[in-house]
Amino acid sequence: MKIAVTSQNRKTITEHAGKCRKFWVYDIQNQQVIGKELLELPLEQSFHESAQTVSPQAAHPLDGTSLLIAASAGRGLQTRLGEKGIQVAVTTETDPDRAVAAWLNGTLPLVTEPPHDCDSHHDHDHHHN
Repeated sequence: MKIAVTSQNRKTITEHAGKCRKFWVYDIQNQQVIGKELLELPLEQSFHESAQTVSPQAAHPLDGTSLLIAASAGRGLQTRLGEKGIQVAVTTETDPDRAVAAWLNGTLPLVTEPPHDCDSHHDHDHHHN
């Protein structure tokens, strides 16, 4: 099993999963982390950019991942990833290692408010409350 965590700054779990280009990818076996590596994508492979240019079902470097943990993810992205078999967990946890450990033991704090839909074609320089 693979778990990907958004980490644009390489240190914490970051928001805007669709625009994220840096992910910690954890290899999990028997509910234990057996490996961790940083995946850095070019801009055109961010989920946001690839949605504009390629089929939603086109191959992506995070294909085969079971779970994406992020600080925020829009409804459209969650739907697209769900179609690829990738579950999305939006959390208030900020530490990638703690988030993965918490997910594995069922204690990851999840955001319960509805996701903001950032997939529409509007100015993305806005701020979220």
